[in-house]
Amino acid sequence: MGRPFLNPYLDSVGAPDFQKGCNFAAGGSTILPANAASTSPFSFGVQVAQFVRFKDRVLKLLAKDKKSQKNLPLQDYFNQGLYMFDMGQNDIDGAFNSKSEDQVIASFPAILSEFEAGIKRLYTEGARNFWVHNTGPLGCLPRIIATFGTNPSKLDQLQCVDSHNRAANVFNSQLHDLCTKFQGQFPDANLTYVDIFSIKLKLISNFSQYGFKQPLEACCGYGGPPLNFDRRIACGQTKVLNGSTVTGNPCNDTAEYVNWDGNHYTEAANRYVSGEILAGNYSNRLPLSINTFTFLL
Repeated sequence: MGRPFLNPYLDSVGAPDFQKGCNFAAGGSTILPANAASTSPFSFGVQVAQFVRFKDRVLKLLAKDKKSQKNLPLQDYFNQGLYMFDMGQNDIDGAFNSKSEDQVIASFPAILSEFEAGIKRLYTEGARNFWVHNTGPLGCLPRIIATFGTNPSKLDQLQCVDSHNRAANVFNSQLHDLCTKFQGQFPDANLTYVDIFSIKLKLISNFSQYGFKQPLEACCGYGGPPLNFDRRIACGQTKVLNGSTVTGNPCNDTAEYVNWDGNHYTEAANRYVSGEILAGNYSNRLPLSINTFTFLL
């Protein structure tokens, strides 16, 4: 695509270049406001607030000093840019730690209400182009299978945890409805909904067709087949376990694996997923060319 990696919003060292865009994402973040048990304090509402502050500061700097244009987006970029979202999985994942499947699903309206409030706030700030990913097959992550799939009756035909994938499908259905409603309310907006769940499930279901050998086993971890995942030893860690020193080592060929560390996909898998996204075959509208957008968020 010829695009540089976007500088994160919090990157203030070395005069970061925000002309092409700004990254507000945070690992482990949720749509719902963070609490004491959250992995990241930068929930969706915080990220939206950071964007509002970023835009305000940029416009003030541009008005004050024209030299700032070298590293900052122009005012029109905020209206013309593409706003990209990939959230929700951490909310579902965390909810299953303390709730039943029915209780998890019952929490979705509150989660999606928070998301709706966020994108509406962005719309009032001038955002018009939205790119929304639904959530992937959570139940096919090695970490989830190792934790919730010890009873074979809990697994589906792909050996993924049924409850987590059912919940993800319900969430995605409600997210799709929200996106359809939003587009109807704001016809001058362009919202593209991308079915990430189907893309990733297709990859896992037909892994050998796409050159992979291991659909559910983590490349980097400890424990060996079938999952190579032990929550006590993360990828790259060395610990003493049962009197022996063990290490979560990477596999020899990452290109053979769909999953990297029990939680994330490998570069090879992400390359396949990104290709399907950009082809537009899993979108609710004609694919937008990323390269037509001067500014990405």
